This record gives sequence, C-alpha cells and structure tokens, in this order.
Amino acid sequence: MRDWRGTFRRAVTGPSVTYAVIGVCAVVFVLGPASGLNPSYGTGDDLVLAQSDYFRRWGVIPADLLSGSPAALLTPLSALFVHGNWLHLLGNMLFLFVFGAMAEERMGHLRFGAFYVVCGCLALAGYALAHADSGQTLVGASGAISGVLGAFLYLFPRARVTSLFPFLFFLPLRFPAWIVLVFWFALQWLAARGAGSGPGVAYLAHLIGFGLGFLHAWARYRGIRVKAPAAATEGEGQP
Repeated sequence: MRDWRGTFRRAVTGPSVTYAVIGVCAVVFVLGPASGLNPSYGTGDDLVLAQSDYFRRWGVIPADLLSGSPAALLTPLSALFVHGNWLHLLGNMLFLFVFGAMAEERMGHLRFGAFYVVCGCLALAGYALAHADSGQTLVGASGAISGVLGAFLYLFPRARVTSLFPFLFFLPLRFPAWIVLVFWFALQWLAARGAGSGPGVAYLAHLIGFGLGFLHAWARYRGIRVKAPAAATEGEGQP
C-alpha cells in the first residue's frame, strides 16, 4: 500500500508555491486567447482583436496605472499570470522551475509566495514610472522571476547550472550560478540602455526585479547564506 502520508508530506514540504504558480500561469494561458487553443475567441482578425482586448484588460498600461484608475491598480498583480505567446510562457516557466524550487525551499512557502508577488508588482510599477506616458501593455512574470534570480544569486552563488549559450553553438555547459546570473544581468543592462524611451521587452522590469530580489535576500539572510554547492539546470530563454 502506498504511504499516502509520505506523499502528502512531500507535496507540502516541496516547492508547492513554485509549482502552483507554474500551473496557474499555464492554465491562464491555455484558456486565454494568446494560446490559440480556445475556440471561443474565434480565429483570424477576431482572435487578434480578442488578444489585444485581453492584454489591455489584464496587463499593465503605464499611463492608466499612474492615472490612479482603481481597475488599473490591480493590473500589476493580474499581469504576473498573463503571457503573450508560447515562447514567453515557456521561457519564464523554465527559469521559475529551475531557480524557484531552491529559493522557495530556503525561504519557506509563505515568505516565497509573498516575495514573488511583491517583487513582481514592484518591478512592473517601476517600469511604469519610467514610461509614464506609455499606452502600451506590459504582461508576464518576468519581473517576479527576475527577483527569484536575484535572490538565488545571493543564496546559492556556488550552485552549478547547465546553460545553453547561442554564441557557443548551444552546447550544454555547466557554470557556477553567479557567472550565469551576472552574465544574464549584464545582458539585461545593455539591452535596457539600448531600448530607447519607448516600451518593448521590459528589460528595465527585469533589472528592477533582479535588484529587489538580491537586496531582499541580502537583508534577510545576511550572515546565514547557504554555502553548500547545489545542482540546477537552465535553458537559453530569458524571463
């Protein structure tokens, strides 16, 4: 007979928040118009219009957010669970799966869940402040996941991660986490500096989230940082 108590215990003590966020994001995406799998949104021009309306309803529009609209004030939270396309979703969820489990185990379920939401909302709000006049829509969990990466860098700098780098012909190579994440941060910084004044990929939200995550881990776990090496894997996609 299967030990159901042991199974339940592993489910509770494992990275349940990480898996729950991945599950919610996947369900929201599949049921929404961006996946193209829900026939209720139609096809062709009808589907494109439905996608536009969907993103504007649930995503962050900087000009609306800063206007103080009550409905817009909730969009930094709703936008964390909305993604623009399959690549956007899979890239974000891959990073969350790889780095979120260890961070959640270190922080605890409730603290990690609160950290994820607050970090993501602040990253989106920071991007909105920098593009106050923009009417374009921002969606995705990138800011929150960038916060997870920042916390991971402080908590597990010696963890070795397997990464695929395009300029190295996508060879799977293992590096210490601090090399991979510092390299990732540098790419975001360079991209943000060259992005111009208009919104596009929210590199600034990535930087804000990463910085907030690192600072939170430093303030909360300073002096008790995990030093033991740990294994992890990572794909090429960026949140």
